[in-house]
Amino acid sequence: GAGVIAGGGAGRLAGLLGSITEPARSRVLFALSATDELCVGDLALALDYTADAVSYALKILRTAGLVAFRKRGRGVYYRLSDGFPHQLLEHCLRELLTIAVPGHM
Repeated sequence: GAGVIAGGGAGRLAGLLGSITEPARSRVLFALSATDELCVGDLALALDYTADAVSYALKILRTAGLVAFRKRGRGVYYRLSDGFPHQLLEHCLRELLTIAVPGHM
């Protein structure tokens, strides 16, 4: 029925969710959801991460199909993929944070 997810779909969903479980990756997604696009340097500055850490997070998110990029001159600018469910991401993660037991995260 409508409430059941097929095995293949469940595996893909688990893979996608797994790709955002690491804090740097989830923070990059949130940063990109708040703006049109950012380069690695701007993301590193905003999140207080090294450029290498941001680059690696973006590589994982790109591989998962969650982030897209374009080159402009010598710069590379990253954004959430077209059709990315911004509101869904924000709503789900904020709701999960409200039900999470303090001290168990």
